[in-house]
Amino acid sequence: MSNLPNCTKCNSEYTYEDGSLLVCPECAYEWSLQEGESSNDEKVVKDAHGNILNDGDAVTIIKDLKVKGSSSVLKIGTKVKSIRLVEGDHNIDCKIDGFGAMKLKSEFVKKA
Repeated sequence: MSNLPNCTKCNSEYTYEDGSLLVCPECAYEWSLQEGESSNDEKVVKDAHGNILNDGDAVTIIKDLKVKGSSSVLKIGTKVKSIRLVEGDHNIDCKIDGFGAMKLKSEFVKKA
């Protein structure tokens, strides 16, 4: 029996080592042992391709998005600069040139 910690995301006991990372086969979450010990409260935001997003990154929209309460659409390929990560369902806060302030879901963007 191994002494590996449970998954920090879903608390599964079936974690395993993959190089320097620990991996959960149930939720596919990966973390380092030092990361698991230091801070569980910091949320990691990933784009549609699994790249980790940080404040100030530039992203590109990967799908046409209808804007609720408006007849306009954010087109695929629209570039957004200087994003800010926030808590909640729409976890990206940004300003889009020619449109204004907007909140986006990270699953509809890719890191530029």
